[in-house]
Amino acid sequence: MGGTGCVRDEAAQWLSAVVESCDDAIVSKTLDGVFLTWNQAAVRIFGYAPEEAIGKPATILIPPERQHEEVLILDSIRKGQRVETFETVRVRKDGALVHISLTVSPVRNSAGEVIGASKIARAITERKRNQERINTLAREAEHRTKNILASVQAIVRLSDASSVEDLKQTILNRFKALADVHAFLVEGERSGNELRRLVESALGVYSSPEDGRATIVGPSSLLSPEVAQVLAITLQELATNAAKYGALSDRAGRIHVEWTTAPESFTLMWKETGGPPVQQPTRRGFGTVATQRLVESYLKGNLRFDWQRDGLLCEISLPI
Repeated sequence: MGGTGCVRDEAAQWLSAVVESCDDAIVSKTLDGVFLTWNQAAVRIFGYAPEEAIGKPATILIPPERQHEEVLILDSIRKGQRVETFETVRVRKDGALVHISLTVSPVRNSAGEVIGASKIARAITERKRNQERINTLAREAEHRTKNILASVQAIVRLSDASSVEDLKQTILNRFKALADVHAFLVEGERSGNELRRLVESALGVYSSPEDGRATIVGPSSLLSPEVAQVLAITLQELATNAAKYGALSDRAGRIHVEWTTAPESFTLMWKETGGPPVQQPTRRGFGTVATQRLVESYLKGNLRFDWQRDGLLCEISLPI
């Protein structure tokens, strides 16, 4: 009998060591949802020390809007049913939300009666963030592809010449301008970009200096690579939308771009006139949301749209 007891003690020690060294939070609780055990991974994931968690209800980890999950979990455990792995959100001691993958199993005594539950929680917050990044990049790639195709269509539609050869050259020149704009989006190591060239590249896709459809006014301004990247994306978005729906979709339409600088700020105005009648859109597209987020979150600036009767007015303000 003593030998059997030693084997059991050794097995229990092994099990305890496995639980403590596991990267997943492994905890146990009563049928009333009160924590009984708490391993080191639970400390790392949820922020509570064992003495802070043991004896407390599991609801201390559950956001208010998800409290019903604990009711359903305990109901299943009392019936002897295992709660299969599902993804949810819990609250750390510091108030931060953590995404977890959770599995809950009933614990039985020697008589086979359910006396509690064991939980295994795996932190998946980083995986969720990576998935969100992938989804955002995929949406952006899809959006950029659609914009490129729209740009190509607009270039062909807006280009004219006295001969086939001249028309071909006009279209090729505008394709080159389109390529120049996209070059700004992939250049990250330059010391700076001249703002006038940036604006000319964005507008040059759809107009030329000779046709007088675009006017550009502003002092010489050298931009940092970070600001140049965001402005290149924003100006391309404005130009593409103007070609699809705004002033550049009509041969009578005109674009006026003007910027001013102050000791601590920079303001660029994009003004469209002469295009189709303007109506404020009922929903914001992905491009508008993305550029506004870049300007406001990344550059700490402000991007304002004003759909005036005679054309869109966009104002970009940045701290410098």
